[in-house]
Amino acid sequence: MQADLTMGNLAGVLTLQPDESALIAELQSGSEEAFAWLIAHYHQPIYSLLARTVRDPADAADLTQEVFVKVFRGIGGFHGESSLRTWIYRIALREASNQRRWWMRHRQQEIPIEQEIAADEGGRPVLLKDVLADPAESPYDRAVRAESRMLVEQALRQVPEPYRTTLILRDIEGFVYEEVAEIEGVNLGTVKSRLVRGRACLKALLAGPRAARQTSPAAGMELTLGEEAR
Repeated sequence: MQADLTMGNLAGVLTLQPDESALIAELQSGSEEAFAWLIAHYHQPIYSLLARTVRDPADAADLTQEVFVKVFRGIGGFHGESSLRTWIYRIALREASNQRRWWMRHRQQEIPIEQEIAADEGGRPVLLKDVLADPAESPYDRAVRAESRMLVEQALRQVPEPYRTTLILRDIEGFVYEEVAEIEGVNLGTVKSRLVRGRACLKALLAGPRAARQTSPAAGMELTLGEEAR
């Protein structure tokens, strides 16, 4: 697949894709320009989603590549049962889930996100989490800038699954409730329940980071995961 398409070529692809069905047809016909446009359009959102849902954000880049490999291999079997965006996000979350299962089996190999990887010009340590920050500007980024993006991201990572993923899909990625239900493979009531609990947990963590860590609101929610499974 060509990686050096000119802006003119990309503009041509956009012109040739007036609707999603046309884009899908181009993808299924093997159009390199259509795939290049798809990657350019979805790479950053998928990377951001994975960086927030996997245990180690350093894995997000490799997982993002794997997602697009799966999209490339699976597009021929895509028949429009959902929107193309929903289908891609579902693949991404499946890869994130597989990565979390792998992490649980290899917990001793975990690389702490607080790990020091270098020092700046003033001799201050540079942490892994500092270089993995998503530079893209979004409504979410603008909302949290004033109160410390790092604090919010750290708190978000403490929200247990599946509440964290639901929170990310609805409040950060902007999917409507029905799309979240479709991506996660659950009913609408479950999505709303997870969102209420996820927001409550995140609010508690942000309201008093130290107190929240001591009382561990996320730990109290772990019991509800089993209840939900039943």
